[in-house]
Amino acid sequence: MNYLIAGLGNIGEEYKNTRHNIGFMVLDAWAQASNISFVSGRYGSTAEISFKGRKFTLLKPSTYMNLSGKAVNYWLQAKKIPIENLLVVVDDLALPFGTTRMRKQGSAGGHNGLKNIDYCLATDAYARLRIGIGNGFAPGDQVDFVLGELLLEEKRALPEVLDRAINAIKCFGTEGVERAMTNYNKSL
Repeated sequence: MNYLIAGLGNIGEEYKNTRHNIGFMVLDAWAQASNISFVSGRYGSTAEISFKGRKFTLLKPSTYMNLSGKAVNYWLQAKKIPIENLLVVVDDLALPFGTTRMRKQGSAGGHNGLKNIDYCLATDAYARLRIGIGNGFAPGDQVDFVLGELLLEEKRALPEVLDRAINAIKCFGTEGVERAMTNYNKSL
């Protein structure tokens, strides 16, 4: 079984440690723990991980967040992966920092990366793992907040959040979305 795990973020050093790049952070942590590297390719960087007989293609789109659908659609086709084996890892302002929420499908919830994936795939019927980044910003400061770096206490908690997200992805691939939701939809 093959799976496409798309972690959303923005390319470039200036975005590397921002809240909006938590999808990239999850995939980077898994690749590093597995001692593998990403390879630049069409519309993004990919890495391959095998786990319990499953093959996971990790994708970090190079299209910038708001055009993520182009990369996701391309890699689904290129790897001949069915949409039910797609999982998108994304930041979520509506969840407290560190909360993980997996869903089988759903709305974009105002997230431009998910909106573009919905548009390019012509469906919202794919799994997503939302990782809470909190909403500690004043009215009108949303962009600065999501493109801002994590606070010190968030940085300290980040390894636990990333580990839980990686385990949720592994569970999604080996035991299914329902079991992953039951086991990993948690707060910090």
